[in-house]
Amino acid sequence: MVWMILVSIGLLIIAVLGVYAGRLMFRLQQQNARQKAAREQRLETIFESVHTISRAMLQQQCNVSEGVIRICRLLRALPEEVTEDYAASYPAIHELFNEVSGFAILEDRKALDKKQRIAEDKAREAIEEQHESKVLKELPALITFCESRYPVMARDRTSL
Repeated sequence: MVWMILVSIGLLIIAVLGVYAGRLMFRLQQQNARQKAAREQRLETIFESVHTISRAMLQQQCNVSEGVIRICRLLRALPEEVTEDYAASYPAIHELFNEVSGFAILEDRKALDKKQRIAEDKAREAIEEQHESKVLKELPALITFCESRYPVMARDRTSL
Protein backbone atom coordinates (compact mmCIF):
# COMPACT_ATOMS: atom_id res chain seq x y z
CA MET A 1 0.00 0.00 0.00
CA VAL A 2 2.80 2.44 0.89
CA TRP A 3 4.55 1.53 -2.33
CA MET A 4 1.48 2.38 -4.37
CA ILE A 5 1.23 5.77 -2.70
CA LEU A 6 4.95 6.46 -3.30
CA VAL A 7 4.69 5.30 -6.93
CA SER A 8 1.58 7.47 -7.42
CA ILE A 9 3.33 10.49 -5.93
CA GLY A 10 6.39 9.78 -8.10
CA LEU A 11 4.26 9.54 -11.25
CA LEU A 12 2.45 12.74 -10.30
CA ILE A 13 5.77 14.54 -9.84
CA ILE A 14 7.03 13.23 -13.18
CA ALA A 15 3.80 14.32 -14.91
CA VAL A 16 3.98 17.81 -13.39
CA LEU A 17 7.64 18.16 -14.36
CA GLY A 18 6.79 16.93 -17.88
CA VAL A 19 4.05 19.54 -18.25
CA TYR A 20 6.37 22.24 -16.91
CA ALA A 21 9.15 21.19 -19.30
CA GLY A 22 6.66 21.21 -22.19
CA ARG A 23 5.57 24.76 -21.31
CA LEU A 24 9.18 25.88 -21.14
CA MET A 25 9.92 24.31 -24.54
CA PHE A 26 6.84 26.00 -26.02
CA ARG A 27 7.92 29.39 -24.63
CA LEU A 28 11.45 28.88 -25.94
CA GLN A 29 10.07 28.03 -29.36
CA GLN A 30 7.92 31.20 -29.33
CA GLN A 31 10.87 33.32 -28.20
CA ASN A 32 13.07 31.93 -30.97
CA ALA A 33 10.36 32.62 -33.54
CA ARG A 34 10.00 36.23 -32.29
CA GLN A 35 13.78 36.74 -32.40
CA LYS A 36 13.96 35.34 -35.92
CA ALA A 37 11.10 37.59 -37.06
CA ALA A 38 12.73 40.64 -35.45
CA ARG A 39 16.07 39.79 -37.09
CA GLU A 40 14.42 39.38 -40.50
CA GLN A 41 12.56 42.67 -40.03
CA ARG A 42 15.82 44.42 -39.14
CA LEU A 43 17.56 43.00 -42.23
CA GLU A 44 14.64 43.99 -44.42
CA THR A 45 14.69 47.51 -42.99
CA ILE A 46 18.44 47.84 -43.63
CA PHE A 47 18.18 46.58 -47.21
CA GLU A 48 15.12 48.74 -47.84
CA SER A 49 17.01 51.79 -46.57
CA VAL A 50 20.02 51.02 -48.77
CA HIS A 51 17.65 50.52 -51.72
CA THR A 52 15.84 53.83 -51.08
CA ILE A 53 19.04 55.83 -50.61
CA SER A 54 20.57 54.31 -53.75
CA ARG A 55 17.53 55.20 -55.82
CA ALA A 56 17.48 58.72 -54.38
CA MET A 57 21.12 59.15 -55.31
CA LEU A 58 20.47 57.97 -58.87
CA GLN A 59 17.58 60.41 -59.16
CA GLN A 60 19.80 63.18 -57.74
CA GLN A 61 17.50 63.66 -54.75
CA CYS A 62 20.33 62.94 -52.34
CA ASN A 63 23.85 64.27 -52.11
CA VAL A 64 26.31 61.58 -53.27
CA SER A 65 28.65 61.82 -50.29
CA GLU A 66 25.78 61.85 -47.80
CA GLY A 67 24.21 58.83 -49.48
CA VAL A 68 27.49 56.93 -49.53
CA ILE A 69 28.06 57.58 -45.83
CA ARG A 70 24.58 56.34 -44.98
CA ILE A 71 24.84 53.27 -47.23
CA CYS A 72 28.23 52.20 -45.89
CA ARG A 73 27.12 52.58 -42.28
CA LEU A 74 24.00 50.55 -42.99
CA LEU A 75 26.02 47.80 -44.68
CA ARG A 76 28.37 47.72 -41.69
CA ALA A 77 25.35 47.23 -39.41
CA LEU A 78 24.47 43.93 -41.08
CA PRO A 79 25.20 40.76 -39.09
CA GLU A 80 28.36 38.86 -40.01
CA GLU A 81 26.53 35.90 -41.55
CA VAL A 82 24.76 38.23 -43.99
CA THR A 83 27.67 40.39 -44.99
CA GLU A 84 29.83 39.95 -47.99
CA ASP A 85 32.87 41.96 -48.96
CA TYR A 86 30.98 45.12 -49.94
CA ALA A 87 34.23 47.05 -50.28
CA ALA A 88 35.23 44.67 -53.09
CA SER A 89 31.75 44.55 -54.64
CA TYR A 90 31.29 48.34 -54.61
CA PRO A 91 34.81 49.83 -54.53
CA ALA A 92 33.89 53.37 -55.65
CA ILE A 93 31.25 53.67 -52.94
CA HIS A 94 33.69 52.57 -50.26
CA GLU A 95 36.51 54.70 -51.62
CA LEU A 96 34.33 57.81 -51.49
CA PHE A 97 33.15 56.83 -48.00
CA ASN A 98 36.73 56.49 -46.77
CA GLU A 99 37.61 59.91 -48.13
CA VAL A 100 34.59 61.83 -46.81
CA SER A 101 34.02 60.04 -43.52
CA GLY A 102 36.70 62.16 -41.83
CA PHE A 103 34.78 65.40 -42.25
CA ALA A 104 33.00 66.92 -39.27
CA ILE A 105 29.29 66.17 -38.89
CA LEU A 106 26.43 67.15 -36.59
CA GLU A 107 27.65 68.94 -33.45
CA ASP A 108 31.29 68.88 -34.58
CA ARG A 109 30.30 70.64 -37.80
CA LYS A 110 28.29 73.24 -35.87
CA ALA A 111 31.35 73.90 -33.71
CA LEU A 112 33.44 74.84 -36.75
CA ASP A 113 33.68 78.47 -37.70
CA LYS A 114 32.24 79.59 -41.03
CA LYS A 115 35.58 79.53 -42.90
CA GLN A 116 36.33 75.99 -41.76
CA ARG A 117 32.87 74.80 -42.80
CA ILE A 118 33.27 76.39 -46.22
CA ALA A 119 36.72 74.83 -46.61
CA GLU A 120 35.34 71.39 -45.68
CA ASP A 121 32.41 71.83 -48.06
CA LYS A 122 34.74 72.71 -50.94
CA ALA A 123 37.02 69.77 -50.19
CA ARG A 124 34.04 67.40 -49.95
CA GLU A 125 32.58 68.70 -53.22
CA ALA A 126 35.93 68.23 -54.97
CA ILE A 127 36.12 64.65 -53.72
CA GLU A 128 32.51 64.04 -54.79
CA GLU A 129 33.25 65.29 -58.30
CA GLN A 130 36.12 62.81 -58.62
CA HIS A 131 34.02 59.82 -57.60
CA GLU A 132 30.46 60.71 -58.58
CA SER A 133 30.35 59.00 -61.97
CA LYS A 134 31.93 55.79 -60.64
CA VAL A 135 29.57 55.71 -57.66
CA LEU A 136 26.52 56.27 -59.86
CA LYS A 137 27.61 53.35 -62.07
CA GLU A 138 27.71 51.03 -59.03
CA LEU A 139 24.28 51.98 -57.69
CA PRO A 140 22.17 49.87 -60.11
CA ALA A 141 24.11 46.75 -59.00
CA LEU A 142 23.53 47.66 -55.35
CA ILE A 143 19.81 48.22 -56.02
CA THR A 144 19.59 44.85 -57.79
CA PHE A 145 21.37 43.19 -54.86
CA CYS A 146 18.85 44.65 -52.40
CA GLU A 147 15.96 43.56 -54.61
CA SER A 148 17.38 40.03 -54.83
CA ARG A 149 17.40 39.84 -51.02
CA TYR A 150 13.83 41.17 -50.71
CA PRO A 151 11.88 40.84 -53.98
CA VAL A 152 9.06 43.03 -52.62
CA MET A 153 11.31 46.02 -53.33
CA ALA A 154 11.44 45.14 -57.03
CA ARG A 155 7.65 45.55 -57.30
CA ASP A 156 7.85 49.08 -55.92
CA ARG A 157 10.55 49.97 -58.41
CA THR A 158 10.02 52.77 -60.86
CA SER A 159 12.21 53.30 -63.89
CA LEU A 160 15.74 54.36 -63.02
